Amino acid sequence: MALPKRRHSLQRKRKRRTHWKLKGVTAVKCPNCENLMLPHRVCPHCGYYNGRPIISVKKKKEK
Repeated sequence: MALPKRRHSLQRKRKRRTHWKLKGVTAVKCPNCENLMLPHRVCPHCGYYNGRPIISVKKKKEK
């Protein structure tokens, strides 16, 4: 098995790792209730997906 002849510098290692970044979460507006939600998932606020009710969501009591 081949081994490196010389050690890679820290700069070279860090240049290679510059693309290891976390991406922000994409959020879209729900077409039914206009709240932000994750794409391709049931809306946690109204329970609709693709224009149809999927789950029933209990309303929070407002003070």
